[in-house]
Amino acid sequence: MSNCLVDPRKLLSFDFGEYHPFKTYRLGLAYDLMDMYGLIDRDGVVVYEPREATEDEALTFHNPGYLEALRLADSGMWVPNQFSHGLGTPDNPVFPGVYEWGMLVAGASIDGARQILTGAASIAFNMAGGLHHAMPARASGFCHINDVVLAINVLVAGGKRVAYVDIDAHHGDGVQHAFYKTNRVLTISAHQDGHTIFPGTGFTDEIGQEEGRGYAVNIPLSPGSRDEVYERVFSEVVFPALDAFSPDVVVTQLGADALIGDRVASLGMSLNMFEGYVKRVHTLDTPWLALGGGGYAVENVVRAWTLAWAQMNDITLPDDIPPLWQTEATTYGISVSSLRGDDANEPSPHRVLDAADRTIDTVISTVLPLIGK
Repeated sequence: MSNCLVDPRKLLSFDFGEYHPFKTYRLGLAYDLMDMYGLIDRDGVVVYEPREATEDEALTFHNPGYLEALRLADSGMWVPNQFSHGLGTPDNPVFPGVYEWGMLVAGASIDGARQILTGAASIAFNMAGGLHHAMPARASGFCHINDVVLAINVLVAGGKRVAYVDIDAHHGDGVQHAFYKTNRVLTISAHQDGHTIFPGTGFTDEIGQEEGRGYAVNIPLSPGSRDEVYERVFSEVVFPALDAFSPDVVVTQLGADALIGDRVASLGMSLNMFEGYVKRVHTLDTPWLALGGGGYAVENVVRAWTLAWAQMNDITLPDDIPPLWQTEATTYGISVSSLRGDDANEPSPHRVLDAADRTIDTVISTVLPLIGK
């Protein structure tokens, strides 16, 4: 079986606006860095281009009225009911091609899921995906179409039990909403505490309802949570939950805004910890759909997703960054000299560690025992 990677270059023409923190050019920079490390043109790697999701595919989660409003907004012009759908706000602008953008990202994630479902691929990575905030009838948090839910719906329709793990700094609220009442999908989200950041959800008492009770796992973390906290989160909650659930497919949202130095969030995971987490997911030896997500320090995003794709292909990259890529990056005001940086060892404040201990202990005692029961 091969590992599949989405070629994001078709997506680079879409623009959220000069002052919007979501920069689509990060996708091109990441793809180019992967290429310069020799991670694309190699045996076992299949590269595919995004295609637009169909309306029928999108309707497995989104409402027809919302899709119509988004389609009308595709010209970048105001439409009468856009605000009721969360469109035209500073977070969720309407811009030329906004419908095409959302559907291309979704189609790429859906096709990755299908590659896994058919057994054609063991791993598929769509770094443009992971747009986890979009709701059935509204855009939210820079996300217009929820590619994550649409891809998981394909896997579930194919008879698979899916574990979704989200390490974006923001709670994966749209995905949790979609699967809150089912035990076919386990959702796990480790994120910055909703009292301090958008979307203001994802607390430990959000554990699912009806058949899904116990299948939503939330780990809210205080600002300033660094590697020591994440080590506990991964070792004591995330991987034990995956073990208890024993999924057929793992879907990960690899948002890079939890990394130290992000412009929007205030967590402090190092690139070393991010790389180590991806490596641990790979050791599960479970079919794996990997998606991108947030990340507003572009220099972090491109390095994190390059490290991730390398680990998916059992490659550990050197710290030296190719000089040609450094030259390209400077045109976007980016200057980095090390692939992993040197931010790994600063400890979290005691109050942050104490808060993490309480959160982790609560999840271990109240939610984990419900999984698989």
